[in-house]
Parts: sequence; structure tokens; C-alpha cells
Amino acid sequence: MKKHCIELDQTGQFSRFFLDYIQGKSALKPFYTHLPALSSFQSAIEKKVFDQEKRDVLVKSLKKQYSGVELTEAVAQNIEKLSDSKTFTVTTGHQLNLFTGPLYFIYKIVSTINLARKLQEAYPSFHFVPVYWMATEDHDFEEINYFKMDGKKYQWNSSQTGAVGDFELNQSFKDFLKTVPFVAEVFKSAYSSSKTLAEAARKYVHSLFGEEGIIIVDGAPAELKAEFKEVIKSDLFSHVPFEKAISNTEKLESLGYKSQIFPREINFFYLEKGIRERIERTESGFSVLNTKIHFTESEIKALIQDHPERFSPNVVLRPLYQEMILPNLAYLGGPAEVVYWLQLSGVFDHFNVPFPVLLPRNFALIIDSNVTRKMGQLNWSVTDLFKPYAEWKKEFVLSESGIDISLALERNAISEIFDQKGKEAATLEKSLGSAFAAGKVRALKIIDQMSTKLRKAEERKLHVQLERGKAIEEFVKPGGSPQERVVNMMQFYLGNEELIHELLDCFDPLDFRMMVLEYES
Repeated sequence: MKKHCIELDQTGQFSRFFLDYIQGKSALKPFYTHLPALSSFQSAIEKKVFDQEKRDVLVKSLKKQYSGVELTEAVAQNIEKLSDSKTFTVTTGHQLNLFTGPLYFIYKIVSTINLARKLQEAYPSFHFVPVYWMATEDHDFEEINYFKMDGKKYQWNSSQTGAVGDFELNQSFKDFLKTVPFVAEVFKSAYSSSKTLAEAARKYVHSLFGEEGIIIVDGAPAELKAEFKEVIKSDLFSHVPFEKAISNTEKLESLGYKSQIFPREINFFYLEKGIRERIERTESGFSVLNTKIHFTESEIKALIQDHPERFSPNVVLRPLYQEMILPNLAYLGGPAEVVYWLQLSGVFDHFNVPFPVLLPRNFALIIDSNVTRKMGQLNWSVTDLFKPYAEWKKEFVLSESGIDISLALERNAISEIFDQKGKEAATLEKSLGSAFAAGKVRALKIIDQMSTKLRKAEERKLHVQLERGKAIEEFVKPGGSPQERVVNMMQFYLGNEELIHELLDCFDPLDFRMMVLEYES
């Protein structure tokens, strides 16, 4: 792949909030601990206190989670290394999208693996393990039950409810799989040999990235949730996380930044087979929305003690939970994720949990030889790929026209005539000034109509070039959204199984620019 890089603020795809963070704007510095830079990791290592008991629990849980999976040597070694006090993790997380969902799922993991590599080179006396956190407890099935490829949507419909990680790959899934005859073997093997969506996701991520040592973590087991008991009690009974998150949110909003998440007084769901519903306070204790489940205060305290796995954190507390059960130094996320973490630094401070180095994942646009050829025919640079099509079209038609289709000179001349004569006429009779003003409006409207006719004639003459531009835009922004947020990796992987290795070679997790990758299809 050939690689070209563009500054993110030239793409038109990112919020001012996110750009201000990665550019180190001083107003945001109170909301995080470390600058997003390689030099920050020495301090992050020194601040991260993670006792041996937690390491032992984590390693034991991971070995159980990987039961039935044939480990690569790199993964087996990394699990064992987590017992060592000199081993730290760098983490990304995502939902269990079918067949990985959009490309950025892959980009997150590649960025995280490469960060671990860079840290290993920079701090050789420590070990660094890349982690993919599976959002097995998420319950928004509609967000993950499809993928898009070559302009077509492939969707699995299921009546199952609750945490998506528990969704069984039943007959409805097998029927759905028949509608995807082109599926890559790595996915076919994972789904056909798994009972649940979580099991399949673990297998295909392991198959794609296991040689790179990626550790896949499911935060659902009771032994891990047990370490979160005090936070669960604090959230349910005193609402401290809500207060801390709201405080940061209000401060950020006062600086003009828009909130990404909205804290609640209680930030936990009740979780059991088929159910993941919000917990709410009642006069007599607690209730679970959309169910008949109720608890007194004493009953829910007992449940926290005996079954902490029944409590599933929402977006406000999941980051804290992750940092409490992992010896983690950095989190890599998308632009919305990065900025919502800034709303949560007060929650971390309250529970004395070190805030990690917060890094954006890498951003990329893959173009094939067909797009490259069309770009050459239009004399486009890679920067032109991010220009809105309507804007480019207008500029292109004007530049290629043999005449001034805007009729700007004529418009100005007619406007001046009506203005001048209107003033003269108004000295004879005041109402004539208004008549000339109305006549000017009608005349300019006719000029605009003629300009539109000229433009359309030029567009017909330039039809081939305009269609090329439209085809490029649909490739890089299918349906109007950036490619990495829409297109599935199989669109490129099926023709090139070296795609993952090529991305590993191209990505630099500390280079905060958009990459345009020329892919030989």
C-alpha cells in the first residue's frame, strides 16, 4: 500500500472538541492526566498501581475465558506475562459487530497492537500487552446486527433480548449466514463452531490478530465484577459517580463543548439471561425497568455481595471498571469515545483510579486502483477526496466552462442600472423607486434562471467527468458517511488476505493524521 497523510482538520470529519484535545488546547488540560504522547508513558507507568492479587484474578479469568480456543504462542505468553508486575496493557474496546462491522473495528485493534510495539521499543524493561475489550454486555442489538459491503446491507434479525454476547447462533443465524455466500473462511469457521455471539467474536478476533498477541477480555465474569462492588454500592446508594460526571460535563459545556454522554443518578443495568434493563430507585428500594423485578435495600446489598455479575455498568462507569481490573496505561478510541472520557476524569479521581493516556485510534481511507485511475483523470490530489462533492462540482464546472456561466458581470450591470434609474425615477414620483426595485428583483431572477440553464448545459457536456467524481465520492463516503464508519473489511480482505499485515505496517498510533492508503485491487 502507498500511504499519504492529511491533517485531520482538513477532512471535515471531526468535531472541534476532539481536535482541541489532540492539539493540546490548554482549556481541556484540567480534564485529563497525560498528554497523548509517547513521553507520557513513563509517568503513566509510575502512577499505575496494580496489586498482585488483581493480576492473579485477571490471569485466572482469562485462562477460563480462552477455554476451548487454541492459543497462539504470543497470546499464551501475554496471558502469563500479566502475572508480572512489570507488565501493562493498552486497550481498545468495541461492540460485537457482525463480521467486525465497519472498518474502524479493525483500525482500533491494529492501532492498539502497534502502540504496544512502540512502547516495547521505548521502554524495554517493561512488557506491554494489547487488549481488545469485548462489549459483551451491550444490549443494543440493532446497532450490531448487520454489516455493509459493496453498497449492500446484510442483516440478522432475531427476537432474542438481553446482553448481545449471550445471543445464541440459532437457526435464524444459520439462515442469515446462507445469505452471505462470499464470507471469508475466518468468519465462517468462527460462527459455525460457536454457540454464542461472544464466543464467535473471540474466535475471529483471535484468528485475525492472535499472532500479534492481542488479548481478548470479556468483563462479564463474577470474579472480575467482584472488584467493582464498592463502586456499585456508591452508584446505587449515594450517586457519587453521577455527581462527579455531571460536574465535569457542566464545566466542559461552559467552555462551549457538547456532551457526548449523559450521566444518570444510577449508572447500572440489571443483567441476567435475556435481560439488561436499567435499575431505578423507588420509595421501597430498587426496581428494574420493563420487568417485575424489585429489591429492598437489604436485598440489593446482598445481591451486590453474592452476585456482582448481575450489575452491568453503562457508558459512564464502564471505563472505570476497565481500568480497575486491568493494569492498563492507555485507551485508544474513536473521536466520540475520546471526548466522552474527558467527562469522566472526576469519577476516576474520586475512586483513586489513575486516568489512562487517552489516544485516538488511527483513521484511514482505503482507495483501490479504480479510484486512483479516476483521480488521475480528474487531476485530483488526495486532499480532494475530502472536499464535498457539491462544492467540487460547482468549482469544476466553473473552471471548465468556456464562458462565464455565472453571468456575474451582467448581473452587476443590470443591478446598477435599476439602482441608478430607480433613484432618478424616485425624484419624479416616490412610488417609481419601489417599482424599479421590484423590476430589479424580476430581472435578476431571469438572469439567475439563465445562469442555471448555462450551468446545466455545461454539466451535460461534462457528464463523464462529473460521474467520475460522483463515483469517487460514493466509494470514499458511501451514503454520505466516511468509508471507515460504513464498509466492512471483507470488501478489501477477500481479495487480499495480507490486508491486516499491510495495515500493521502502515499505522502509527502516535501520528494523529488521516491516512489515505492506495490498495492494489
